Amino acid sequence: MDCTAQRLSYRQTGAFSKIVLDYLDDAEQLRSFYSHRPTRDGIKNAVSERKQFSTNRNVLVKHLQQQYANVQMNETVKKNIDLLLSENTFTVTTAHQPNLFTGPLYFLYKILHAIKLAASLKTEMPQYNFVPVYYMGSEDADVDELAHFWLNGEKKEWSTDQSGAFGRFVTNKELVKMMDALAGELGVQPFGNELIEKLRNYYKVGTTIQQAIFALVNDLFAEYGLMVLIADDALLKQQMSAVFEDELMNHNSSKLVEATAKQLEQHYKVQAGSREINLFYLDEDVRERIEAKGNGYAVANTTIEFTKEAMLQELKEHPERFSPNVILRGLFQETILPNIAFIGGGGEIAYWLELKAVFDFYKVPFPVLVLRNSFLIVEAKWQEKMKKLSLSVEELFQPAEILLNEMVLKTSSHTLKLNGSVTEAEALYEQLKKLSAAVDPTLVNHVEALKTKTLYRLQELEKKIFRAEKRKFDEQRRQIEQLKAALFPKNGLQERVDNFSMYYAKWGREFIQMLYEHSLSLEQEFVVVEVDG
Repeated sequence: MDCTAQRLSYRQTGAFSKIVLDYLDDAEQLRSFYSHRPTRDGIKNAVSERKQFSTNRNVLVKHLQQQYANVQMNETVKKNIDLLLSENTFTVTTAHQPNLFTGPLYFLYKILHAIKLAASLKTEMPQYNFVPVYYMGSEDADVDELAHFWLNGEKKEWSTDQSGAFGRFVTNKELVKMMDALAGELGVQPFGNELIEKLRNYYKVGTTIQQAIFALVNDLFAEYGLMVLIADDALLKQQMSAVFEDELMNHNSSKLVEATAKQLEQHYKVQAGSREINLFYLDEDVRERIEAKGNGYAVANTTIEFTKEAMLQELKEHPERFSPNVILRGLFQETILPNIAFIGGGGEIAYWLELKAVFDFYKVPFPVLVLRNSFLIVEAKWQEKMKKLSLSVEELFQPAEILLNEMVLKTSSHTLKLNGSVTEAEALYEQLKKLSAAVDPTLVNHVEALKTKTLYRLQELEKKIFRAEKRKFDEQRRQIEQLKAALFPKNGLQERVDNFSMYYAKWGREFIQMLYEHSLSLEQEFVVVEVDG
Protein backbone atom coordinates (compact mmCIF):
# COMPACT_ATOMS: atom_id res chain seq x y z
CA MET A 1 0.00 0.00 0.00
CA ASP A 2 2.05 2.92 -1.30
CA CYS A 3 1.06 6.39 -0.23
CA THR A 4 2.35 9.91 0.31
CA ALA A 5 1.14 12.44 2.86
CA GLN A 6 0.91 16.19 2.86
CA ARG A 7 0.05 18.38 5.84
CA LEU A 8 -2.11 21.49 5.89
CA SER A 9 -2.94 23.85 8.71
CA TYR A 10 -6.45 23.39 10.05
CA ARG A 11 -7.16 26.99 9.07
CA GLN A 12 -6.40 26.18 5.41
CA THR A 13 -9.21 23.63 5.29
CA GLY A 14 -11.96 26.11 6.18
CA ALA A 15 -13.70 23.27 8.05
CA PHE A 16 -13.07 24.19 11.71
CA SER A 17 -14.69 26.68 14.05
CA LYS A 18 -13.17 29.95 15.19
CA ILE A 19 -12.88 28.77 18.80
CA VAL A 20 -10.87 25.68 17.78
CA LEU A 21 -8.57 27.66 15.49
CA ASP A 22 -8.02 30.26 18.20
CA TYR A 23 -7.22 27.49 20.67
CA LEU A 24 -4.59 26.08 18.32
CA ASP A 25 -3.18 29.59 17.79
CA ASP A 26 -2.91 30.21 21.55
CA ALA A 27 -5.34 33.14 21.47
CA GLU A 28 -5.11 35.21 24.63
CA GLN A 29 -8.89 35.35 25.17
CA LEU A 30 -8.98 31.54 25.66
CA ARG A 31 -6.07 31.07 28.04
CA SER A 32 -8.16 31.15 31.21
CA PHE A 33 -10.37 28.31 29.97
CA TYR A 34 -7.78 25.52 30.10
CA SER A 35 -4.77 24.53 32.22
CA HIS A 36 -1.99 23.45 29.86
CA ARG A 37 -1.09 24.00 26.22
CA PRO A 38 -0.99 20.99 23.83
CA THR A 39 2.82 21.07 23.78
CA ARG A 40 5.64 19.02 25.32
CA ASP A 41 5.94 21.52 28.15
CA GLY A 42 2.18 21.42 28.63
CA ILE A 43 2.29 17.63 28.94
CA LYS A 44 5.13 17.82 31.48
CA ASN A 45 3.14 20.30 33.56
CA ALA A 46 0.06 18.08 33.35
CA VAL A 47 2.10 15.10 34.59
CA SER A 48 3.38 17.12 37.56
CA GLU A 49 -0.15 18.20 38.44
CA ARG A 50 -1.58 14.73 37.98
CA LYS A 51 0.98 13.20 40.34
CA GLN A 52 -0.54 15.23 43.16
CA PHE A 53 -4.01 13.74 42.56
CA SER A 54 -4.98 10.35 43.98
CA THR A 55 -6.45 7.89 41.47
CA ASN A 56 -7.93 4.59 42.62
CA ARG A 57 -5.73 2.47 40.40
CA ASN A 58 -6.69 -0.82 42.07
CA VAL A 59 -10.38 -0.42 41.24
CA LEU A 60 -9.54 0.63 37.68
CA VAL A 61 -7.22 -2.32 37.05
CA LYS A 62 -9.63 -4.81 38.61
CA HIS A 63 -12.43 -3.48 36.42
CA LEU A 64 -10.33 -3.74 33.25
CA GLN A 65 -9.22 -7.27 34.10
CA GLN A 66 -12.84 -8.32 34.53
CA GLN A 67 -13.77 -6.59 31.30
CA TYR A 68 -11.10 -8.49 29.36
CA ALA A 69 -11.71 -11.82 31.09
CA ASN A 70 -13.75 -13.24 28.21
CA VAL A 71 -11.47 -12.20 25.35
CA GLN A 72 -8.05 -13.39 24.34
CA MET A 73 -5.96 -10.57 25.77
CA ASN A 74 -3.08 -9.24 23.73
CA GLU A 75 0.18 -9.26 25.71
CA THR A 76 0.73 -5.53 25.10
CA VAL A 77 -2.73 -4.73 26.46
CA LYS A 78 -2.15 -6.99 29.47
CA LYS A 79 1.16 -5.23 30.14
CA ASN A 80 -0.47 -1.81 29.90
CA ILE A 81 -3.25 -2.79 32.31
CA ASP A 82 -0.65 -4.02 34.81
CA LEU A 83 1.34 -0.79 34.35
CA LEU A 84 -1.66 1.20 35.54
CA LEU A 85 -0.90 0.04 39.09
CA SER A 86 2.29 2.13 38.96
CA GLU A 87 2.15 5.76 40.09
CA ASN A 88 4.43 6.58 37.15
CA THR A 89 1.88 5.45 34.56
CA PHE A 90 -0.50 7.93 32.93
CA THR A 91 -3.18 7.56 30.31
CA VAL A 92 -3.79 9.34 27.01
CA THR A 93 -7.53 9.10 26.42
CA THR A 94 -10.06 9.59 23.68
CA ALA A 95 -13.78 9.04 24.07
CA HIS A 96 -16.60 8.20 21.70
CA GLN A 97 -19.99 6.52 21.67
CA PRO A 98 -20.28 2.93 20.39
CA ASN A 99 -21.66 3.99 16.98
CA LEU A 100 -22.97 1.17 14.82
CA PHE A 101 -19.96 -0.57 13.23
CA THR A 102 -17.84 2.39 14.55
CA GLY A 103 -19.77 5.09 12.66
CA PRO A 104 -17.71 7.79 10.87
CA LEU A 105 -14.02 7.39 10.00
CA TYR A 106 -12.83 9.80 12.68
CA PHE A 107 -13.72 7.14 15.27
CA LEU A 108 -10.54 5.38 14.13
CA TYR A 109 -8.53 8.59 13.83
CA LYS A 110 -9.17 9.54 17.46
CA ILE A 111 -8.07 6.16 18.72
CA LEU A 112 -4.94 6.08 16.59
CA HIS A 113 -4.04 9.58 17.74
CA ALA A 114 -4.21 8.47 21.38
CA ILE A 115 -2.02 5.46 20.55
CA LYS A 116 0.52 7.58 18.65
CA LEU A 117 0.73 10.28 21.31
CA ALA A 118 1.20 7.76 24.12
CA ALA A 119 4.06 6.09 22.21
CA SER A 120 5.65 9.45 21.41
CA LEU A 121 5.51 10.61 25.03
CA LYS A 122 7.05 7.36 26.28
CA THR A 123 10.00 7.92 23.92
CA GLU A 124 10.51 11.51 25.08
CA MET A 125 9.80 10.93 28.79
CA PRO A 126 11.08 7.37 29.44
CA GLN A 127 10.90 7.80 33.23
CA TYR A 128 7.08 7.53 32.87
CA ASN A 129 4.70 5.13 31.18
CA PHE A 130 1.96 6.46 28.88
CA VAL A 131 -0.81 4.09 27.84
CA PRO A 132 -3.67 4.73 25.37
CA VAL A 133 -7.32 4.39 26.39
CA TYR A 134 -10.54 4.43 24.41
CA TYR A 135 -13.29 5.49 26.84
CA MET A 136 -16.55 4.12 25.46
CA GLY A 137 -19.51 6.46 25.86
CA SER A 138 -21.84 3.49 25.97
CA GLU A 139 -24.48 5.25 28.07
CA ASP A 140 -25.42 7.69 25.30
CA ALA A 141 -29.07 7.25 24.28
CA ASP A 142 -29.16 9.23 21.02
CA VAL A 143 -30.35 6.44 18.72
CA ASP A 144 -30.76 8.76 15.72
CA GLU A 145 -27.06 9.60 15.88
CA LEU A 146 -25.71 6.17 16.78
CA ALA A 147 -27.78 3.53 14.95
CA HIS A 148 -26.55 4.24 11.42
CA PHE A 149 -23.47 4.65 9.27
CA TRP A 150 -22.72 5.69 5.68
CA LEU A 151 -21.31 3.39 3.01
CA ASN A 152 -20.70 4.46 -0.60
CA GLY A 153 -22.94 7.48 -0.14
CA GLU A 154 -25.84 5.44 1.23
CA LYS A 155 -27.16 5.64 4.78
CA LYS A 156 -27.36 2.23 6.44
CA GLU A 157 -29.76 2.42 9.37
CA TRP A 158 -30.65 -0.11 12.05
CA SER A 159 -34.32 0.24 12.89
CA THR A 160 -34.96 -0.88 16.46
CA ASP A 161 -37.57 -0.11 19.09
CA GLN A 162 -35.10 -0.62 21.95
CA SER A 163 -34.57 2.33 24.28
CA GLY A 164 -32.19 3.52 27.00
CA ALA A 165 -28.40 3.47 26.81
CA PHE A 166 -27.35 2.53 23.26
CA GLY A 167 -24.46 0.41 24.55
CA ARG A 168 -26.98 -1.85 26.26
CA PHE A 169 -29.00 -2.44 23.09
CA VAL A 170 -28.97 -6.08 22.01
CA THR A 171 -28.07 -7.31 18.54
CA ASN A 172 -31.20 -8.75 16.87
CA LYS A 173 -32.12 -10.46 13.61
CA GLU A 174 -32.58 -7.11 11.84
CA LEU A 175 -28.95 -6.23 12.49
CA VAL A 176 -27.87 -9.64 11.25
CA LYS A 177 -29.82 -9.00 8.03
CA MET A 178 -27.93 -5.73 7.65
CA MET A 179 -24.63 -7.60 7.87
CA ASP A 180 -25.87 -10.08 5.24
CA ALA A 181 -26.61 -7.15 2.91
CA LEU A 182 -23.18 -5.65 3.62
CA ALA A 183 -21.58 -8.93 2.57
CA GLY A 184 -22.94 -8.37 -0.91
CA GLU A 185 -21.37 -4.91 -1.13
CA LEU A 186 -18.07 -5.55 0.60
CA GLY A 187 -17.46 -9.17 -0.33
CA VAL A 188 -16.16 -8.28 -3.79
CA GLN A 189 -13.23 -6.42 -2.23
CA PRO A 190 -9.97 -8.25 -1.28
CA PHE A 191 -10.59 -8.06 2.48
CA GLY A 192 -14.37 -7.69 2.44
CA ASN A 193 -15.18 -11.21 3.60
CA GLU A 194 -12.60 -10.95 6.38
CA LEU A 195 -14.35 -7.83 7.69
CA ILE A 196 -17.83 -9.33 7.41
CA GLU A 197 -16.63 -12.36 9.38
CA LYS A 198 -15.39 -10.05 12.15
CA LEU A 199 -18.70 -8.21 12.29
CA ARG A 200 -20.68 -11.45 12.40
CA ASN A 201 -18.44 -12.82 15.16
CA TYR A 202 -18.85 -9.75 17.34
CA TYR A 203 -22.43 -8.68 16.56
CA LYS A 204 -24.14 -11.98 17.33
CA VAL A 205 -27.81 -12.14 18.28
CA GLY A 206 -28.09 -11.44 22.01
CA THR A 207 -24.77 -9.58 22.24
CA THR A 208 -24.94 -6.00 23.50
CA ILE A 209 -23.65 -3.19 21.33
CA GLN A 210 -21.03 -2.28 23.95
CA GLN A 211 -19.76 -5.87 24.01
CA ALA A 212 -19.63 -5.92 20.20
CA ILE A 213 -17.79 -2.62 19.79
CA PHE A 214 -15.42 -3.59 22.61
CA ALA A 215 -14.53 -6.80 20.76
CA LEU A 216 -14.22 -5.06 17.38
CA VAL A 217 -12.02 -2.23 18.69
CA ASN A 218 -9.91 -4.73 20.60
CA ASP A 219 -9.47 -6.74 17.39
CA LEU A 220 -8.39 -3.67 15.40
CA PHE A 221 -6.12 -1.99 17.95
CA ALA A 222 -4.97 -4.45 20.64
CA GLU A 223 -1.59 -4.92 18.96
CA TYR A 224 -0.93 -1.22 19.63
CA GLY A 225 -1.66 -1.66 23.34
CA LEU A 226 -5.02 0.15 23.33
CA MET A 227 -7.22 -0.43 26.38
CA VAL A 228 -10.98 -0.11 25.95
CA LEU A 229 -12.82 1.15 29.02
CA ILE A 230 -16.56 0.65 29.51
CA ALA A 231 -17.27 2.85 32.51
CA ASP A 232 -20.86 1.69 33.01
CA ASP A 233 -19.92 0.15 36.37
CA ALA A 234 -20.94 0.51 40.02
CA LEU A 235 -17.45 0.60 41.55
CA LEU A 236 -16.20 3.18 39.09
CA LYS A 237 -19.24 5.40 39.60
CA GLN A 238 -18.99 5.03 43.35
CA GLN A 239 -15.92 7.28 43.11
CA MET A 240 -18.24 10.03 41.87
CA SER A 241 -20.86 9.65 44.59
CA ALA A 242 -19.88 12.86 46.39
CA VAL A 243 -19.98 14.84 43.13
CA PHE A 244 -23.30 13.28 42.12
CA GLU A 245 -24.79 14.09 45.53
CA ASP A 246 -23.60 17.68 45.26
CA GLU A 247 -25.10 17.85 41.79
CA LEU A 248 -28.47 16.64 43.07
CA MET A 249 -28.51 18.91 46.10
CA ASN A 250 -26.74 22.10 44.98
CA HIS A 251 -26.58 22.13 41.14
CA ASN A 252 -23.09 23.61 41.21
CA SER A 253 -21.99 22.44 37.76
CA SER A 254 -24.86 24.31 36.14
CA LYS A 255 -23.92 27.58 37.84
CA LEU A 256 -20.24 27.19 36.98
CA VAL A 257 -20.81 26.34 33.31
CA GLU A 258 -23.35 29.15 32.96
CA ALA A 259 -20.81 31.69 34.24
CA THR A 260 -18.13 30.32 31.89
CA ALA A 261 -20.53 30.36 28.93
CA LYS A 262 -21.26 34.05 29.48
CA GLN A 263 -17.54 34.80 29.30
CA LEU A 264 -17.05 32.71 26.17
CA GLU A 265 -20.11 34.21 24.46
CA GLN A 266 -18.27 37.52 24.25
CA HIS A 267 -16.16 35.96 21.47
CA TYR A 268 -17.67 32.61 20.45
CA LYS A 269 -20.77 30.54 19.91
CA VAL A 270 -21.22 28.37 23.01
CA GLN A 271 -21.24 24.61 22.35
CA ALA A 272 -22.70 22.71 25.33
CA GLY A 273 -25.81 23.72 27.22
CA SER A 274 -25.98 23.02 30.94
CA ARG A 275 -29.08 21.83 32.79
CA GLU A 276 -30.01 22.42 36.42
CA ILE A 277 -29.11 18.78 37.13
CA ASN A 278 -26.57 17.24 34.75
CA LEU A 279 -27.37 13.62 35.51
CA PHE A 280 -29.47 10.92 33.87
CA TYR A 281 -31.20 8.04 35.60
CA LEU A 282 -30.00 4.79 34.03
CA ASP A 283 -31.82 1.49 34.51
CA GLU A 284 -32.57 -1.34 32.09
CA ASP A 285 -34.21 0.39 29.07
CA VAL A 286 -34.27 3.86 30.65
CA ARG A 287 -31.78 6.71 30.38
CA GLU A 288 -33.66 9.92 31.11
CA ARG A 289 -32.90 13.26 32.76
CA ILE A 290 -33.21 13.63 36.51
CA GLU A 291 -35.21 16.77 37.26
CA ALA A 292 -35.98 18.60 40.49
CA LYS A 293 -39.67 18.33 41.39
CA GLY A 294 -40.98 20.01 44.51
CA ASN A 295 -38.94 18.66 47.43
CA GLY A 296 -37.86 15.62 45.45
CA TYR A 297 -36.96 14.43 41.98
CA ALA A 298 -38.61 13.01 38.88
CA VAL A 299 -37.16 11.08 35.95
CA ALA A 300 -38.25 12.78 32.71
CA ASN A 301 -40.62 10.90 30.37
CA THR A 302 -41.31 8.25 33.02
CA THR A 303 -43.49 7.86 36.12
CA ILE A 304 -40.39 7.38 38.32
CA GLU A 305 -40.15 9.79 41.26
CA PHE A 306 -38.01 10.02 44.39
CA THR A 307 -38.12 11.98 47.59
CA LYS A 308 -34.85 13.68 48.42
CA GLU A 309 -34.02 11.02 50.99
CA ALA A 310 -34.95 8.16 48.65
CA MET A 311 -32.78 9.61 45.86
CA LEU A 312 -29.74 9.87 48.12
CA GLN A 313 -30.36 6.30 49.29
CA GLU A 314 -30.58 5.19 45.64
CA LEU A 315 -27.25 6.87 44.93
CA LYS A 316 -25.67 5.15 47.91
CA GLU A 317 -26.96 1.69 47.00
CA HIS A 318 -26.89 1.94 43.20
CA PRO A 319 -24.34 4.48 41.91
CA GLU A 320 -24.41 2.63 38.56
CA ARG A 321 -27.91 4.02 37.98
CA PHE A 322 -26.58 7.55 37.73
CA SER A 323 -25.22 8.60 34.36
CA PRO A 324 -23.39 11.91 33.85
CA ASN A 325 -24.31 14.02 30.84
CA VAL A 326 -21.81 15.93 28.68
CA ILE A 327 -21.11 18.43 31.48
CA LEU A 328 -20.02 15.83 34.06
CA ARG A 329 -18.85 12.96 31.83
CA GLY A 330 -15.37 14.40 31.42
CA LEU A 331 -15.04 14.93 35.16
CA PHE A 332 -15.98 11.27 35.71
CA GLN A 333 -13.40 10.17 33.13
CA GLU A 334 -10.63 12.24 34.69
CA THR A 335 -11.53 11.02 38.20
CA ILE A 336 -11.24 7.32 37.43
CA LEU A 337 -8.27 7.50 35.02
CA PRO A 338 -4.74 8.83 35.72
CA ASN A 339 -5.14 10.91 32.57
CA ILE A 340 -2.92 13.71 31.28
CA ALA A 341 -4.21 14.33 27.73
CA PHE A 342 -7.62 14.12 26.10
CA ILE A 343 -7.93 13.68 22.33
CA GLY A 344 -11.13 15.26 21.03
CA GLY A 345 -12.73 16.61 17.89
CA GLY A 346 -13.50 20.26 17.28
CA GLY A 347 -16.89 20.09 18.99
CA GLU A 348 -15.44 18.26 21.99
CA ILE A 349 -12.61 20.77 22.43
CA ALA A 350 -15.18 23.58 22.30
CA TYR A 351 -17.33 22.17 25.09
CA TRP A 352 -14.35 21.09 27.23
CA LEU A 353 -13.30 24.75 27.25
CA GLU A 354 -16.56 25.43 29.10
CA LEU A 355 -15.73 22.94 31.86
CA LYS A 356 -12.52 24.09 33.53
CA ALA A 357 -14.37 25.87 36.36
CA VAL A 358 -16.15 22.59 37.17
CA PHE A 359 -12.80 20.77 37.39
CA ASP A 360 -11.35 23.53 39.56
CA PHE A 361 -14.37 23.43 41.89
CA TYR A 362 -14.05 19.68 42.47
CA LYS A 363 -10.23 19.87 42.51
CA VAL A 364 -9.72 17.40 39.64
CA PRO A 365 -6.79 18.05 37.25
CA PHE A 366 -7.84 19.39 33.85
CA PRO A 367 -6.14 17.42 31.03
CA VAL A 368 -4.23 18.78 28.08
CA LEU A 369 -6.75 19.16 25.27
CA VAL A 370 -5.43 17.86 21.94
CA LEU A 371 -7.41 18.32 18.73
CA ARG A 372 -7.74 14.88 17.16
CA ASN A 373 -5.96 14.06 13.93
CA SER A 374 -7.85 14.60 10.69
CA PHE A 375 -7.24 12.82 7.40
CA LEU A 376 -8.44 13.12 3.84
CA ILE A 377 -7.83 9.89 1.90
CA VAL A 378 -7.40 10.45 -1.83
CA GLU A 379 -7.36 7.25 -3.87
CA ALA A 380 -5.53 6.91 -7.21
CA LYS A 381 -8.58 7.49 -9.41
CA TRP A 382 -9.24 10.83 -7.70
CA GLN A 383 -5.60 11.81 -7.92
CA GLU A 384 -5.82 11.27 -11.68
CA LYS A 385 -8.88 13.48 -11.88
CA MET A 386 -7.12 16.17 -9.85
CA LYS A 387 -4.20 16.01 -12.27
CA LYS A 388 -6.48 16.42 -15.30
CA LEU A 389 -8.16 19.40 -13.67
CA SER A 390 -4.78 20.85 -12.56
CA LEU A 391 -6.00 21.02 -8.95
CA SER A 392 -3.61 21.06 -6.00
CA VAL A 393 -4.33 19.45 -2.63
CA GLU A 394 -4.84 22.89 -1.07
CA GLU A 395 -7.41 23.85 -3.73
CA LEU A 396 -9.48 20.74 -2.98
CA PHE A 397 -10.94 22.39 0.11
CA GLN A 398 -12.43 25.31 -1.85
CA PRO A 399 -16.10 25.20 -2.96
CA ALA A 400 -16.76 23.70 -6.40
CA GLU A 401 -18.04 26.98 -7.82
CA ILE A 402 -14.89 28.86 -6.82
CA LEU A 403 -12.72 26.11 -8.36
CA LEU A 404 -14.65 26.37 -11.63
CA ASN A 405 -14.46 30.18 -11.66
CA GLU A 406 -10.70 30.09 -11.20
CA MET A 407 -10.35 27.45 -13.89
CA VAL A 408 -12.35 29.57 -16.36
CA LEU A 409 -10.19 32.61 -15.64
CA LYS A 410 -6.94 30.62 -15.92
CA THR A 411 -7.71 28.64 -19.07
CA SER A 412 -10.03 30.84 -21.15
CA SER A 413 -8.64 32.09 -24.44
CA HIS A 414 -10.62 35.31 -24.10
CA THR A 415 -10.17 38.35 -21.90
CA LEU A 416 -13.02 38.06 -19.41
CA LYS A 417 -12.24 41.05 -17.23
CA LEU A 418 -13.05 44.62 -18.34
CA ASN A 419 -10.53 46.13 -15.93
CA GLY A 420 -8.94 48.29 -18.62
CA SER A 421 -12.29 49.47 -19.95
CA VAL A 422 -13.50 50.27 -16.43
CA THR A 423 -10.34 52.26 -15.70
CA GLU A 424 -10.74 54.20 -18.94
CA ALA A 425 -14.38 54.92 -18.16
CA GLU A 426 -13.51 56.16 -14.68
CA ALA A 427 -10.80 58.45 -16.12
CA LEU A 428 -13.23 59.80 -18.72
CA TYR A 429 -15.85 60.68 -16.12
CA GLU A 430 -13.28 62.28 -13.84
CA GLN A 431 -12.29 64.51 -16.78
CA LEU A 432 -15.96 65.31 -17.48
CA LYS A 433 -16.45 66.24 -13.82
CA LYS A 434 -13.62 68.77 -14.05
CA LEU A 435 -15.00 70.26 -17.28
CA SER A 436 -18.52 70.44 -15.83
CA ALA A 437 -17.32 72.05 -12.60
CA ALA A 438 -15.63 74.80 -14.60
CA VAL A 439 -18.86 75.57 -16.46
CA ASP A 440 -21.47 74.90 -13.78
CA PRO A 441 -20.63 73.27 -10.39
CA THR A 442 -24.19 71.92 -10.11
CA LEU A 443 -23.50 69.54 -13.05
CA VAL A 444 -20.91 67.56 -11.06
CA ASN A 445 -23.53 65.46 -9.26
CA HIS A 446 -25.21 64.66 -12.58
CA VAL A 447 -21.91 63.47 -14.07
CA GLU A 448 -21.27 61.34 -10.93
CA ALA A 449 -24.66 59.70 -11.37
CA LEU A 450 -23.88 58.95 -15.03
CA LYS A 451 -20.55 57.47 -13.97
CA THR A 452 -22.21 55.18 -11.42
CA LYS A 453 -24.76 53.96 -13.98
CA THR A 454 -22.11 53.35 -16.65
CA LEU A 455 -19.79 51.43 -14.30
CA TYR A 456 -22.71 49.31 -13.10
CA ARG A 457 -23.58 48.42 -16.71
CA LEU A 458 -19.97 47.59 -17.48
CA GLN A 459 -19.85 45.28 -14.44
CA GLU A 460 -23.08 43.59 -15.55
CA LEU A 461 -21.63 43.12 -19.02
CA GLU A 462 -18.52 41.57 -17.50
CA LYS A 463 -20.68 39.10 -15.56
CA LYS A 464 -22.60 38.17 -18.72
CA ILE A 465 -19.36 37.60 -20.65
CA PHE A 466 -18.05 35.42 -17.79
CA ARG A 467 -21.28 33.39 -17.61
CA ALA A 468 -21.26 32.85 -21.37
CA GLU A 469 -17.66 31.62 -21.26
CA LYS A 470 -18.40 29.45 -18.21
CA ARG A 471 -21.05 27.54 -20.16
CA LYS A 472 -18.25 26.15 -22.30
CA PHE A 473 -16.81 24.43 -19.19
CA ASP A 474 -19.75 22.08 -18.47
CA GLU A 475 -17.53 18.97 -18.59
CA GLN A 476 -15.04 20.48 -16.15
CA ARG A 477 -17.93 21.45 -13.86
CA ARG A 478 -19.20 17.88 -13.89
CA GLN A 479 -15.75 16.50 -13.07
CA ILE A 480 -15.17 19.00 -10.26
CA GLU A 481 -18.57 18.22 -8.73
CA GLN A 482 -17.90 14.48 -8.99
CA LEU A 483 -14.50 14.91 -7.30
CA LYS A 484 -15.93 17.08 -4.53
CA ALA A 485 -18.85 14.69 -3.92
CA ALA A 486 -16.45 11.76 -3.54
CA LEU A 487 -13.90 13.44 -1.28
CA PHE A 488 -16.29 15.73 0.62
CA PRO A 489 -19.54 13.76 0.99
CA LYS A 490 -22.59 15.78 2.03
CA ASN A 491 -20.42 18.91 1.53
CA GLY A 492 -18.40 18.06 4.62
CA LEU A 493 -15.17 16.35 5.55
CA GLN A 494 -14.86 12.75 4.42
CA GLU A 495 -14.01 11.64 7.97
CA ARG A 496 -17.33 12.92 9.31
CA VAL A 497 -19.42 10.77 6.97
CA ASP A 498 -17.66 7.70 5.52
CA ASN A 499 -17.44 4.47 7.52
CA PHE A 500 -14.15 2.57 7.69
CA SER A 501 -15.60 -0.63 6.23
CA MET A 502 -15.02 0.08 2.53
CA TYR A 503 -11.42 1.13 3.18
CA TYR A 504 -10.76 -1.95 5.30
CA ALA A 505 -12.44 -4.15 2.67
CA LYS A 506 -9.98 -2.80 0.08
CA TRP A 507 -6.76 -2.80 2.11
CA GLY A 508 -7.31 -4.84 5.28
CA ARG A 509 -5.13 -4.22 8.33
CA GLU A 510 -2.69 -2.33 6.13
CA PHE A 511 -5.23 0.49 6.19
CA ILE A 512 -4.96 0.73 10.00
CA GLN A 513 -1.16 0.58 9.85
CA MET A 514 -1.04 3.28 7.17
CA LEU A 515 -3.16 5.58 9.33
CA TYR A 516 -0.98 4.89 12.34
CA GLU A 517 2.20 5.69 10.43
CA HIS A 518 0.79 9.02 9.27
CA SER A 519 -0.85 9.91 12.60
CA LEU A 520 0.67 12.91 14.35
CA SER A 521 1.20 13.43 18.07
CA LEU A 522 1.20 17.14 19.00
CA GLU A 523 1.79 18.71 15.58
CA GLN A 524 -1.91 19.65 15.23
CA GLU A 525 -2.13 19.61 11.42
CA PHE A 526 -4.54 18.19 8.85
CA VAL A 527 -3.12 15.24 6.86
CA VAL A 528 -3.99 14.49 3.23
CA VAL A 529 -2.98 10.95 2.26
CA GLU A 530 -2.70 10.07 -1.43
CA VAL A 531 -2.98 6.29 -1.81
CA ASP A 532 -1.76 4.46 -4.91
CA GLY A 533 -3.36 1.14 -5.69
